[in-house]
Amino acid sequence: MQPAHDYFKLAQRRQFFASSGLSLGGLAYAMLSGQTATASPSSATQVHPPLPGLPHFAPKAKRLIYLHMNGAPSQLDLFDYKPGLQEHYDKDLPDSVRNGQRITTMTSGQARFPVAPSKFEFKPRGKSGILMSELVPHMHEIADEITMIKSVHTEAINHDPACTFVMTGSEIPGKPSLGSWLSYGLGSESNDLPAFVVFTPTFPAGSQAQALFTRMWSSGFLPTSHNGVALRGSGDPVLFIRNPPGVTKDDRRKMLDALGQLNEGTHARLGDPETQTRIAQYEMAFRMQTSVPELTDLESESKETLEMYGPNVGKMGTYASSAILARRLIERGVRVVQILHRGWDQHNNLPRLISNQCEDVDQPTAALIKDLKQRGLLEDTLVVFGGEFGRTVYSQGTLTKENYGRDHHPRNFCMWMAGGGVRKGLTYGETDDFSYNIVENPVHLNDLNATILHCMGIDDRRLSFRFQGLDQRLTGVETPKVIHDILA
Repeated sequence: MQPAHDYFKLAQRRQFFASSGLSLGGLAYAMLSGQTATASPSSATQVHPPLPGLPHFAPKAKRLIYLHMNGAPSQLDLFDYKPGLQEHYDKDLPDSVRNGQRITTMTSGQARFPVAPSKFEFKPRGKSGILMSELVPHMHEIADEITMIKSVHTEAINHDPACTFVMTGSEIPGKPSLGSWLSYGLGSESNDLPAFVVFTPTFPAGSQAQALFTRMWSSGFLPTSHNGVALRGSGDPVLFIRNPPGVTKDDRRKMLDALGQLNEGTHARLGDPETQTRIAQYEMAFRMQTSVPELTDLESESKETLEMYGPNVGKMGTYASSAILARRLIERGVRVVQILHRGWDQHNNLPRLISNQCEDVDQPTAALIKDLKQRGLLEDTLVVFGGEFGRTVYSQGTLTKENYGRDHHPRNFCMWMAGGGVRKGLTYGETDDFSYNIVENPVHLNDLNATILHCMGIDDRRLSFRFQGLDQRLTGVETPKVIHDILA
C-alpha cells in the first residue's frame, strides 16, 4: 500500500473539478438564465466526465435502470413454473433435494418442511412463450422484450447482506454500489442532474418490509461525488431545493462564489480532493434548483402515456411515479436510475401480500419498457428487474391450499433484463422440479454484474480502484463470467 501515491492519484481524478470548480458557477448561471440544458455537452463543459479510456469498447447500453424488489419476490409464484408440485402438496421436501443445505433460523426449527405449490395460474406469454403467472398480467405484454434468467444465485441468506451483495458485489458494507461504479467510470451526459439517482417509493400497507440502507447506493471508497442522490417522494424532491424567502437566484450565486473561493483556499493549503467534491456538489445543487422542478412536472406528458403507467402515476412517491421519472431522467442524460421497492418479504400470507405487491409494480414496470421502446430509448437503455434471493418451495408456518408463506432461498431465483445488449424473448437457465437447485446454466450475481458492465462497454477486470492495498472491483477478486448467451 502506498498512501502518498493513492492520495495524489485520487487528487488527479479530481483535476477537472480543481480546474473548473468556480467556473462551473458561470456555466450554471448561464443555464439558469435561459439556456436549455443539453443531453450531450462537449467534453470541455462536461460536469461528469468519464475516466480516460472508458468505455473500453462500444457499449450496447448507454444507461441503466435497475428495478430492485427489496425483500425477495417468490420465483415460484411469478416466473418459475413447477406444475409437478401439485402431486407433492403437503408432503415433506425430500432430503435428496435439500441435501443438507443451509436454511434460516426462521424455519430450521420446524418439525416439517411441507411442499407448497403455487396457487397461481401460469401460461406461456408472448410469441417467445416465456412462462409468467397471472400475478403480472401487464408484464405478459413485454415477454418478447426480455431475457428471463431463472438460475441466479447468491451466498447470502439474510436480507441485509444479500441486498448489500446485489448492489455492491460484497456482503461486507463499505463497498461502492453498482450505480456509483458506473458514475465513476462513465460519468454522465447531464450537466444539470446527478449521474446516479435513486428512488425509494411507497409500498402497499401491511407489507412485510425490510429496512433500506444508504450503502445500497453509496460510493463507498470511491469519491463521494459518485454517491447516488435519493429523490424524496413527498414535499420537495430534494431538501432545500428552494431558496428561502428573501434570497434571490443572484444572491445564491454570489454566496456560492464566495464559498467556492474559501474552499479553494482550503484546498490550496491542505490539498484534500474532497474539498473539490464539495465545491462540485454545491454547484450541482445550484443547477438542480431549476432541473429538478422541471423533471418532476408531468404536465408535458400525454394523457395516453400517463394512463399507461396506471392510476398512481400522478402521486409523488409511488412506484408508478418513480417509473415515469426514471424515463425522464435517462432522457436528460442521467447514467443510472435505481428504484428500490420494499415489501416483498412474505414469510406468511404470501398469496394476499404478493398480489398487493404485483398490483403496485406490474403495470408501471411494463409501461416503462413500452414507453422506452416507443421513444427509441430501449435499444440503448438496460433495464434490470429482480430481488436479492428467492423463496423456499416449502411453507413457512401453516400450509393450506389458499395460504402459505415462504422462507429465504439463495440457491436460485429469477431476474429479468431488457433493452441495450440483451436478447429478446429468451429464457435462460433451469432449476429442478422443486425450484430448489440449479440444473442448467447457473448465473452468480457477480456474473450478472459483469454482464451489466459488459453491456455498458466496460471490462469488469479493468474497472478498479486502489483501496487498502487492493485493486478493488465491483465483481470481486475472482474472475466472473460474462453471460454471452443472453447478449444480442
